[in-house]
Amino acid sequence: MSFDGRMRARMVSGPVSVNEAEERMASMQTPKVSLLVPVYNVERYLEQCLDSALSQTLSDIEVICVNDGSTDSSPEILRAYAARDERIRVIDKENSGYGASMNRGLDEARGAYIGILESDDFFEPYALEHLVSAAEDASADMAKADFWFYWSVPSERRERGQVVNADIAGAYCPLDKPDIFYQKPSIWSAVYKREFLLQHGVRFLETPGAAYQDCSFSFKTLALAKRAVFLDEPVLSYRQDNEASSVNSPGKVYCVCDEYAEIERFLCEHPDLRGRLEGIKSRMKYDSYMWNYERLAPELGTKFLERASEEFAYDLEQGNIDFSLFPAWTEADLHALIRDPKGFGAAHDELMKPGKLNTFKHYYRLGGMRLVAKVLAEKSKGRA
Repeated sequence: MSFDGRMRARMVSGPVSVNEAEERMASMQTPKVSLLVPVYNVERYLEQCLDSALSQTLSDIEVICVNDGSTDSSPEILRAYAARDERIRVIDKENSGYGASMNRGLDEARGAYIGILESDDFFEPYALEHLVSAAEDASADMAKADFWFYWSVPSERRERGQVVNADIAGAYCPLDKPDIFYQKPSIWSAVYKREFLLQHGVRFLETPGAAYQDCSFSFKTLALAKRAVFLDEPVLSYRQDNEASSVNSPGKVYCVCDEYAEIERFLCEHPDLRGRLEGIKSRMKYDSYMWNYERLAPELGTKFLERASEEFAYDLEQGNIDFSLFPAWTEADLHALIRDPKGFGAAHDELMKPGKLNTFKHYYRLGGMRLVAKVLAEKSKGRA
């Protein structure tokens, strides 16, 4: 039955005032969750993604699929699904990147909560119900859960993402437990109150062709949430074998730098938060930059480290790095990166080779037995 038909059926069940009818229509147009699905050339995985959305135990959802100029059969798949289920809305736009697609979805959303599902990933059936229930029970601005790393080839395999562990789980203000800032952004294993995002103007960076735009979005939501709830359970399978994924694109060398420039802009706009977040941002930045470096080809990695060295040298000069937030080995590595980016790259590559002896050699060169002992002591205590 169409929306208008359902509305008429409810209205004829008894006398209803004009105001009551308008309120009912408004409530029916406000689903519990607006699920944003950015789509670009994902024909291999799209059906599994959409099936997982439509089979959610929480059925009061709208699925906003933003087609970012796909050139494969993704648009046809979207339209076939939309014809079968009225909860799916398809929006076509010219190719302009992930951030623009996500912001278009935010503009179109009507739900009380915003969810995100990447079009090569898929939900557990209970995902949205558990997330929304947790947010409502805790009166939280957002709810975030764990996920599975997922491979479909050469055979199906999952590994726990472990973003939310026993120490992080629970309901609290994220600023009171900053360890959550250092975890993988994983914005797609979460829901956010739409009112919260609108109130604070939280949007995605729209750098054309960019990637990693979950980084600044995650930072802003954690920084601004008065209360958030974190669930120690996996709700999504995060695909690792999509060769077209942005994490596998060497052409996006400096996109992570754009994200941290956006975080810096955000902190300038929120001086009340800067004192508590500047040091956290610096540690996050180092971790993100190292992750980015490790995926790059050698010639690209060398250039990236040169830029990273310049940025961290400036941060150090400005007094923006709080080394009390860094593990001992990360502090030593950061100083080495600032001193000699090329030498740091060679040493880091040796460190990443198999064998525990490489770790000993690396930190012995940087700080002798005193640093080695400190690193071992901190690692034995489980410091991340």
